[in-house]
Amino acid sequence: MKCRGWLSPQSLARQVEKSLEAQARASYNKQHSYTTQTSRRSSVHPSRSPRSRAANFIPRRPFTRTTPLASKPPAEDPSFTSVLDHPPELVRTGRRHGPGLIVLAIIPVTAFLLGTWQVQRLGWKTELVARFEDRIVREPLPLPPRVDPEAIHDFDYRRVRARGRFRHEAEMLIGPRMHDGEQGYMVVTPLEREGGPETTVLVNRGWVSKKLRRQKDRPEGLPRGEVEVEGLLREPWKKNMFTPDNRPDKGEFYFPDVKQMAELTGSQAVWVEQTMEPDLLQVIDMETKGIPIGRPAEVNLRNNHAQYIFTWYGLALATSVMFYMVVKKPPTDVSRRVRMNKEWS
Repeated sequence: MKCRGWLSPQSLARQVEKSLEAQARASYNKQHSYTTQTSRRSSVHPSRSPRSRAANFIPRRPFTRTTPLASKPPAEDPSFTSVLDHPPELVRTGRRHGPGLIVLAIIPVTAFLLGTWQVQRLGWKTELVARFEDRIVREPLPLPPRVDPEAIHDFDYRRVRARGRFRHEAEMLIGPRMHDGEQGYMVVTPLEREGGPETTVLVNRGWVSKKLRRQKDRPEGLPRGEVEVEGLLREPWKKNMFTPDNRPDKGEFYFPDVKQMAELTGSQAVWVEQTMEPDLLQVIDMETKGIPIGRPAEVNLRNNHAQYIFTWYGLALATSVMFYMVVKKPPTDVSRRVRMNKEWS
């Protein structure tokens, strides 16, 4: 409750304004009275007296501006909501994690699964190579007259021996193939054995140089009469997507399609790779004379799964560390700002 002896701010401002206005009028009357006594009688407005001019004096603008007080303070309004009811919150500025974080999380999981798969592949390949090496060290078997193509899988890399006569007129060259940095071809010749054409098999005799691909340039590489061949019984090769198709009508063969070549020569779909272990001087002499150089009796399967295991597990570890650094890194170098909460309902 207000006391009567105290003035409100609005009343005090009005009294001060009236007092200043009275002082201004008094000063104006005094100055104008002195001017009219010393000036000439021929003034512009002789009819007007100083009192009338002082009475008509109006200040150009008020000295103060006062605003009326509100009828009630905002804090006493039941519908008023303070900023304390909805405090501001600190948020991180900058770019938030998007699809890139999901990709970064998928990479280590995928790499770990691929590494585990390569561990299984390593065990399978090691067992396969051991089984093939066990077959190679055994004594060669005589090749039966008729061979079941379905049973070759159980005798892959098995050393065999066969006798017969080479049919050089049905010879086929597969290539090009590289040998010690020189381009050449693999010589495939049907071996006709005792028992007729039904016992004929395909023999990969080995590699010859490109410059001696024609038979007339290598007469010493065309043995006549009965010969004995020792080699490895192999499964038919599989063509990859980058190798072009054979063109038998033009005598061009790019990969050993055993079934196709067997139909062309009228032999069994049996593939024998002739083996030999010549020394360096013998290899040079055979290459000069155009005698096919056979392959050594060894397993030439690639086994790089240990490298793949190291690669995939290393990638999984590296990407896991990167993912942890991205997610758990403290925001020390990230600026912050205050976001105003505009939900006032």
